[in-house]
Amino acid sequence: MLTIGCHLSSSKGYLNMAQVAHSLGANTFQFFTRNPRGGKAKEINPKDVAAFTEYCKGEGQISVYLAHAPYTLNFCAAKPDIRKFAIETLTDDMMRMENTPGQMYNIHPGSHVGQGTEVAIDLIADAINQVITEEQSTMLLLETMAGKGSEVGRTFEEIQEIIKRCHAQSKIGVCLDTCHVWEGGYDIKDNLDGVVEEFDKIIGLDRLHAIHLNDSKNDMSAHKDRHEAIGEGHIGFEALSAVTNHPALKHLPFFLETPHDKVTEYADEIKMLRDAYVD
Repeated sequence: MLTIGCHLSSSKGYLNMAQVAHSLGANTFQFFTRNPRGGKAKEINPKDVAAFTEYCKGEGQISVYLAHAPYTLNFCAAKPDIRKFAIETLTDDMMRMENTPGQMYNIHPGSHVGQGTEVAIDLIADAINQVITEEQSTMLLLETMAGKGSEVGRTFEEIQEIIKRCHAQSKIGVCLDTCHVWEGGYDIKDNLDGVVEEFDKIIGLDRLHAIHLNDSKNDMSAHKDRHEAIGEGHIGFEALSAVTNHPALKHLPFFLETPHDKVTEYADEIKMLRDAYVD
C-alpha cells in the first residue's frame, strides 16, 4: 500500500491532524513542531496524544508521521546566538517527540553564510552530536536541499559528509525532496534509476527514510527551491509517479508539500498518486 500524506497544521493537536489526514485519503502526515519561523512550541496535551495513538491504531491506520523543524534553524550559522537557538530548539523538540515514540524529525542542514561548506559540515555534525543520542526513539532526517544561496546539503556527498561525522549512527537518516534534488541538478525525470543508484553508492538506501514528493516551478539545476503542485511543474506527474513506484523507494512514506490554498486540495493529488501506484 502507498503510504502518502501531506503537510498539516498542528494548531489543533495530534488527533485532529490524524483525522484530517484520514479525511483526505492519507495514511501519514507531516507538520511543523512550532511556528515555521521559530518561537515557542505549544504545550503537548497528554490526553490528545493518547487519543491520537488510539485513533491511529484503529480507524486512522497511521503508523508513521514526519515532524519538521522550523525553517529558521541554522545549525551552521556564523553567529553564535543563532546556532545556539537552533541547538536549543532541536533539544526541546527531541524531548517533545518522545511523547509519540518511534517517529521521524526532519531538518534543513543549514546555510554556511560565507564560512564555506567544510566548516559548515563540521558545525552541523557538532550540533547534532550535542543533541542526538542512540537512546532516543526518534530518527533525525537530513533533508536534501536545492542549493539556494549558501545552503548545505545540495549534493549527496555533502549529506554523507555530515552523516559520517555523527556519533549516533543508528538515529541519522535522510529525507529526499524531489523538487530540491531536481533543482539541485539530479535528473529524476529522465534518469531516476541513475539518481537512485548514485544515492545508494554515496549515502546508502538504508539511510533513506522519507520522501518529500513535490513538483518544481523551475527546470533542473535552477537552485531556487520553488515547489509546484503534482503534475503542474517541470518534473511532471509521470516522473513523480515513477518515484512512488520505484522498487527501491515505493515502501517509503511520501509527504506532499505542494502549494495549495486549501488543505482539501491535497485529496486530489493523493488520489491521483494512489490510482497510479502498483502494489
